[in-house]
Amino acid sequence: MQFFIDIFDFVACLVDRPRPRRAARRRGRLWLACLLGLAAGWTTAAAQTTQTEGPGTSASAGPVAPVEAFSFHGQFTNVTQEHPSFTSPYQGANSLQVSEAAMETVDVTLFLGARLWRGGALYFNPEVDQGYGLSNTLGVAGFPSGEAYKVGDWTPYYRTQRLFLRQAIALGETQSRVESGANMLGGIEPDDRLTLTVGKFSVVDIFDTNAYAHDPRADFLNWSVVDSAAFDYAADSWGYTLGVAVEWVEGGWTLRGGYFALSTAPNVETIDTGFGQHSMVLEAERRFQFMSRPGAIRVLGYVDRGRIARYDDALSQAATSDTAPDVSQVRHDATKSGWAMNLEQQVANGIGWFARLSANDGQHEAFDFTDVNRSLATGLAIQGAAWNRNDDTVGVAVAVNALSSAARAYFAAGGPGILIGDGRLPNYGRERILESYYLLRVNAKLNLSADLQHISNPAYNRDRGPVLVYGVRLHAEF
Repeated sequence: MQFFIDIFDFVACLVDRPRPRRAARRRGRLWLACLLGLAAGWTTAAAQTTQTEGPGTSASAGPVAPVEAFSFHGQFTNVTQEHPSFTSPYQGANSLQVSEAAMETVDVTLFLGARLWRGGALYFNPEVDQGYGLSNTLGVAGFPSGEAYKVGDWTPYYRTQRLFLRQAIALGETQSRVESGANMLGGIEPDDRLTLTVGKFSVVDIFDTNAYAHDPRADFLNWSVVDSAAFDYAADSWGYTLGVAVEWVEGGWTLRGGYFALSTAPNVETIDTGFGQHSMVLEAERRFQFMSRPGAIRVLGYVDRGRIARYDDALSQAATSDTAPDVSQVRHDATKSGWAMNLEQQVANGIGWFARLSANDGQHEAFDFTDVNRSLATGLAIQGAAWNRNDDTVGVAVAVNALSSAARAYFAAGGPGILIGDGRLPNYGRERILESYYLLRVNAKLNLSADLQHISNPAYNRDRGPVLVYGVRLHAEF
């Protein structure tokens, strides 16, 4: 109990603190280092309470397995990125800066879980964040760091990123062992089940997942690679929202559905807690064996309903007022829809391939993710057995993002978007991204990565770039 008292005392000190933007990088690093050390001390001191699965355990589950009553995990991630100067004859309010200092983001997250009853658990993820993405997370639709939020501060600040209840209901007799992990209590889980998740979490915790490209703390960093870029999912400025998701798992199939709150307005920090503006997502997943190797395909569709502007309406209003178009002036109740498909396939021992394809209607502004109407990404993740580094990984991916004709006209006339807007766009070109990384596994709890991205036509502008983005990532788990 004292552990939870300590957690909430720390939270109380940080909640609702003002977050002035000032250069206090060194102080921020000290705060985060202290928190990491404190959390590691808690990990060592905290005893894990377990119970044994009762008589209902299926014989197929093997020996009686211990079941965690509580779980405590955590992570620390630092990503530092920079880029040299590049060609830029002009720029606007949302442009990637031609020259800037290296930028870093740091986050420390605790993953706390408690078993409430059979099949039911509560999870709580307090987090402390600090830092900024390049150019304050502006200037590239396929932004180069999935660890960079749309808000930032050089002073560490607190967020409750996840707080949700999960209930699993068995639909069959067979069960499998589940290892303890972040937001996963160790024990057993029915193979065929119905799972309900309700509370605050990220839509992409459940939808659009991929074994080889989905975790910016451990694999690729670019937004267009770790998520389907045209999937405009509900989220606040940190990527989280309120909602409910239901998953039906039967054999090699999973069907998922979700209902989530959009932000109160596009690209803002607050969520519409009344669900007056909302998003609905449906996804089907098929797992299979191809040439005796595991693979999966996932197809999803989504509908966002809220006060959403049409690009054509913004252009029409600008024509009558002789000003630059602005979607914020023409929002009304509307529906935006889109779809995404992603595949993963093991192609050889230690080598995995993935691909993502996504699109949305292209007529409406980006609401909560980024300014992309069409996107394709594909790549490989290769483990290091060939050079006697079994736990290291090399990743290579390419992504291509595109705008619809309506969006192109809007940005050409000087309109601003969520992440992009150079003030004009006379020479449109698809945004093309090449990313590679090497993850060095230092030990079971620590890894260090080097990341390189080549971005052609940042913000779809052939007049600017290309841009080389260098990055280093340090990630620890405890």
